[in-house]
Amino acid sequence: IMKDLVLPTVDGMAKRGCPFTGVLFAGIMVVDGKPMLLEHNVRFGDPECEALMLRYQGDLVEVLMRAADGELDKLDDDQVSGPNAWNSGTAMTVVLAANGYPGSYAKGTRIAGLSEAEQTTPPDGCVKIFHAGTSEGAAPGEFAANGGRVLAVTAMRDNVRDAAASAYEAVGKVQWDD
Repeated sequence: IMKDLVLPTVDGMAKRGCPFTGVLFAGIMVVDGKPMLLEHNVRFGDPECEALMLRYQGDLVEVLMRAADGELDKLDDDQVSGPNAWNSGTAMTVVLAANGYPGSYAKGTRIAGLSEAEQTTPPDGCVKIFHAGTSEGAAPGEFAANGGRVLAVTAMRDNVRDAAASAYEAVGKVQWDD
């Protein structure tokens, strides 16, 4: 995937005088056993990022600082792509979106139960809720919806089936009327 899909993009940008430094996500779909590139993305706000961040075990701040300073070559491969940098588990993200998204949607709807949802942690994994379109709610521990993609409930387990089951179990504990 790197050789056939990602590196040609990075090399092409450099040849055009626009070298890329940062985090480049590749949206890939496998069709008939062959990976196909759908899109590139450079933002940390998309659901793909939450699943990756849960699996990354390296020092993200150091990697980003080195990238900003043009010093990625000073990082050990193990800090970025080696077996110690990534958890071998499978991460799955379920996005909770406001009713009506991507069109018009209500803001300010109450969200509660996030602490309970995050405690859905199985012995062989974890659950993490990432906030995307939220603001503080009226009571401590409560939040209000303030965007289209509101929460990303992400679970990590040994396989896709168990990760999905844990993510949806946590979603079931979120109290949100929207």
